[in-house]
Amino acid sequence: MPSAIAITAHPDDIEFCAAGTLLLLKQAGWDIHYFNLSRGNCGSQQHDSETTARVRLEEAREAARLLGAHFHGPIANDMEIMYTPERMRQVAAVIREARASVVLTHGPVDYMEDHTNTCRLAVSAAFCHAMPNWTTDPPRPTYEGDVTVYHALPHGLRTPLRQRVHAGLYVNTTRVHALKRDALALHHSQKHWLDVSQGMDSYLAAMDELSRQVGALSGEFKYAEGWRRHLHLGFSATDSDPLKEALGPDCLVNEAFEAGLE
Repeated sequence: MPSAIAITAHPDDIEFCAAGTLLLLKQAGWDIHYFNLSRGNCGSQQHDSETTARVRLEEAREAARLLGAHFHGPIANDMEIMYTPERMRQVAAVIREARASVVLTHGPVDYMEDHTNTCRLAVSAAFCHAMPNWTTDPPRPTYEGDVTVYHALPHGLRTPLRQRVHAGLYVNTTRVHALKRDALALHHSQKHWLDVSQGMDSYLAAMDELSRQVGALSGEFKYAEGWRRHLHLGFSATDSDPLKEALGPDCLVNEAFEAGLE
């Protein structure tokens, strides 16, 4: 059975940018995995760090259960996701456990460093999936086969320098949007935090609007998630696009992006 893993920084990041694609892959017969690197311990103005981490861990477990995904526990605190060999060994261990052929993660450039460093860790760990001399923590056996890395669109659909970002592949998440929303709603602790800290005026409405905006960028879908495919060199033998192959009519290739025009 083919396997896909979403690797993001914080609890609820997967629901914002990747849960729809995971759900569609599961419906297509794939094994799906859910991995947030951070415990989310700073995501509250009501509880202390330990309490917040405990609450958010249980919320993430419930969300993964609703999505039908294998849950992998966090390995760092908020703002402490650093690109180090120690962290990379931990991330590589999870990728090897999942035996993933698709890795979904943040974009290389995003609005905050936890996202950016998570991306770097996911890419490097995926690159090492078949290297027997790269030991993981805990030790996990290597596996052969191609791995394709896809990057989500950045928060706000812009780079930190406000440049507009488009996707190379749009995935139509309209028919699974309600379930994606239900999974995000399980992160109850985040409503107050996001309303106060980021002015998101209900995180559920914010996710709905983001999905609509990406759908509008596609020019065809009501709700969508956008992906940019990492260069295949060193990851796979051919320049394959397994998301497009697996999801077929639910995908739209942005030919202008693929041609390097945007």
